[in-house]
Amino acid sequence: MNVGQLVANLGYGAVFLLVAVESLGVPLPGETALIAAGVYAGHSHRLDPWAIFAVASAAAIVGDNIGFWIGDKGGYRLARRWGKKVRLDERKLKIGRYVFDRHGMKVVFFGRFVSILRTYAAFLAGTSRMRWRRFLPANALGGIVWAGIYTLVSYEAGTTFRHFSGTIDLILGAAAVVVIVVVLLLVRRSTDKLGDRAERAYPGPLE
Repeated sequence: MNVGQLVANLGYGAVFLLVAVESLGVPLPGETALIAAGVYAGHSHRLDPWAIFAVASAAAIVGDNIGFWIGDKGGYRLARRWGKKVRLDERKLKIGRYVFDRHGMKVVFFGRFVSILRTYAAFLAGTSRMRWRRFLPANALGGIVWAGIYTLVSYEAGTTFRHFSGTIDLILGAAAVVVIVVVLLLVRRSTDKLGDRAERAYPGPLE
């Protein structure tokens, strides 16, 4: 059963489940489910776009907060204990904390629109000990804006979007790959500088 069939059979439940589980850190097709629900609603009118928007927003916020909690309670300890086995040393943990301390709200908000970050940003925010009171508004706003844009576009496009969905998926996938490669190159070039700044911000061993 593909995502479209799942949405047709389970409706809002499929949207909530897939979006929430993807958001807490499991790589499921949550965004695809949201798009499929919007297209299905526009084509068949068996689902209400406002309900899709509300369900997707709630699922994104709930899932992200669970992912954040898991990262905060377990991810950080695992990273401290076993990180060196995957080249995640204390210097890199300091860089992660520095980035989330300085730019965490932007990472959380814009991460909602990037496939890999959408799945792991909340968990990484918790692991990097980002403060929840800063995480929550960025997470909520990102989830609401993301759900609103994708629901509106997919609903309005309707059957036309369905005809070109394969091409659009390829374009979005290629764009995501380009963004990820650029980010990785920038991070690699900036790692030394970020490491020095992080060391100055958090001298000595992390607690």
